[in-house]
Amino acid sequence: MTAEAALDRSHGAEDAIDADDLLSLVQNYNPNTNEALIRSAFAYGREMHAGQTRHSGEPYFTHPVAVAAILTEQQLDDATIITALLHDTIEDTRSTYSEVAERFGEEVAELVDGVTKLTNLQLSNRESKQAENFRKLFMAMSKDLRVILVKLADRLHNMRTIRHMRPEKQRQKAQETMDIFAPLAGRMGMHWMREELEDLSFRVVNPEARSSILRRFITLQRETGDVIPKITDDIEAVLEKHDITAQVFGRAKKPYSIWRKMQDKKLAFSRLSDIYGFRVIAATEDDCYRILGAIHQRWKSVPGRFKDYISQPKSNGYRSIHTTVSGRDGKRVEVQIRTRQMHEVAEAGVAAHWAYRDGVRAENPFAVDPAKWLESLNERFENAEDHDEFLEHVKLEMYSDQVFCFTPKGDVVKLPRGATPIDFAYSIHTRIGHSCVGAKVDGIRVPLWTRLKNGQSVDVITAEGQTPQATWIDIATTGRAKAAIRRSLREVDRDRYIKLGRELARVAFEQYGKKATDQALSTAAKALALPSAEDVLARIGSAELSARNVVQELYPELAHTDEGAVIEETRAVIGLPPGARTQRAQCCQPVPGERIIGITYPGKGPLVHAIDCAALAAFDDQPDRWIDLHWTDGRHAAIHNVTMDVTISNENGVLGRICTLIGEQNANISDLHFVDRKPDFFRLLIDVDVRDAEHLHAVMIAVEAEADVATLDRFRDLDRRP
Repeated sequence: MTAEAALDRSHGAEDAIDADDLLSLVQNYNPNTNEALIRSAFAYGREMHAGQTRHSGEPYFTHPVAVAAILTEQQLDDATIITALLHDTIEDTRSTYSEVAERFGEEVAELVDGVTKLTNLQLSNRESKQAENFRKLFMAMSKDLRVILVKLADRLHNMRTIRHMRPEKQRQKAQETMDIFAPLAGRMGMHWMREELEDLSFRVVNPEARSSILRRFITLQRETGDVIPKITDDIEAVLEKHDITAQVFGRAKKPYSIWRKMQDKKLAFSRLSDIYGFRVIAATEDDCYRILGAIHQRWKSVPGRFKDYISQPKSNGYRSIHTTVSGRDGKRVEVQIRTRQMHEVAEAGVAAHWAYRDGVRAENPFAVDPAKWLESLNERFENAEDHDEFLEHVKLEMYSDQVFCFTPKGDVVKLPRGATPIDFAYSIHTRIGHSCVGAKVDGIRVPLWTRLKNGQSVDVITAEGQTPQATWIDIATTGRAKAAIRRSLREVDRDRYIKLGRELARVAFEQYGKKATDQALSTAAKALALPSAEDVLARIGSAELSARNVVQELYPELAHTDEGAVIEETRAVIGLPPGARTQRAQCCQPVPGERIIGITYPGKGPLVHAIDCAALAAFDDQPDRWIDLHWTDGRHAAIHNVTMDVTISNENGVLGRICTLIGEQNANISDLHFVDRKPDFFRLLIDVDVRDAEHLHAVMIAVEAEADVATLDRFRDLDRRP
């Protein structure tokens, strides 16, 4: 019996998976399992949970058994399987630590106790509380990684059966799973579990979007047929031609994976091409590269979509070659190539350390020692000064993919995707990061916010006396760089930040008819666990803390009742010189909610640019003209003009529908200009007045969802005048 078949049976009556079924699953990979001990744990767990039921009405013990069955798929040891059977006994029954230790040994008792402590963390929705609990979660992991493996399997089964919970509880658990447990599974290399957790959460968090993607899949299959067997046959034919023996597997990507790609790349479903993934399992590492060559000879590779994780493996042991090619009918096809041993690690991740084969621990040369993996992970977080900073580091680390760059001497530096030369500089040494004034990538001088790509050579340019700039916080990607920059800014620019923070606090408090007195700020400092009122102001000024959050901490009822008040245009930007008025730069058209910077001009007010505006490169050598600016927290008027670049099909009524969609989002169209007219398509620029970045996002999503919209981008033009 397979684990999947056993779990299918678990949806029935009590003991649908009985002790014999579970033992059969374990003996499939470990014939030498301690059968008597597992049977004893099964009987003990069933006895302890007798009379308890789940939300579905099923006996509660069906849940621990299902968790144990999930862990057999990862071929885990007896202690972990027994822990799964008993993981709720100490918390929810009359069982005790000493009784579990006496019956099943100290190792199992410690594991069960560890899972109990993780469960009791009750990860909160409040960010600061969540951050503190996340840190505790990592501390618990550091003792024995099997604790988190049981907890992940526990969460997976709960998500599979979440429909029986109250709707509000479903949303809370699904969001928590999406934020914490799914990326954690991915970071541990268990990508199958990450994908399933994401998709189960997506079903709850955004059911409409998921249903829409599934409907589009069905429509696509009706139009083109099932392309997976066709592409599989194509790849197998190429392998046969080159006399290479390997297995080929294909599948459609999960709805959430497609949705995330649509959001990240701002693409409509119709423009997504690589929605199918294929995996080739080879006999040897040499065969992997032969297969890559054969595939690239047969189909054109897509530039920028090649990654060699065999020569540069991930820290969790993941090894594979990734490439994307233009396959049948020009469709993009993503192909992963790896050996059987690499595949086992890719499926089990760090858990591969405990995997069995033929009754003994599998000697997989690619499996990572969990203790070393945790040590390397904790090194990245040890410099976090508080819980919130730690959470930021962890989330960045969880979601990051990797790029590999080279120093001028040829040393390899691993960075998360999206990293910049600033991240590269800090990864070498904090001193190098602090004194960075520029960078050359492959010998060409580039702005510091340039996103690095695989294989590039980076040369950091330093200067004595240089110190980190406030704008670097938004340019840096890694937690290490952000933490080092913040520490330096707090030390070097503390007085400036306190002054700016005081102004931000004054405006925020005045919005609610209050004053930012020293006593109020001291009270806020205590509530936020900060040393003093000056620390509160310094963090507000350095954008680490929102002035609005400080007000809400002191006056929660007042802050919620005044959320509808609209901020006056003259008070929209904070940080201006006395009497100065701002002007938005039309090259980037920044809106509230986006990070901004001011560039001063003699006799005029500052020109406000978005922090990532390419026009700022012209002022790299004039730091005295840069001033820190912030949008005032709160609701802004819909007066901020943004230009959208839209390509639509030339059909009756399309433009009218788009205008209606924009109006339904309570956004005004202030101008419309046709750039290009073709027989099939029109390209036009639409000027829309929005409140803030969130409002703009809602407008663009609504327009992009229209089937006759081919492309949609935010239009930015360096030649446009203020």
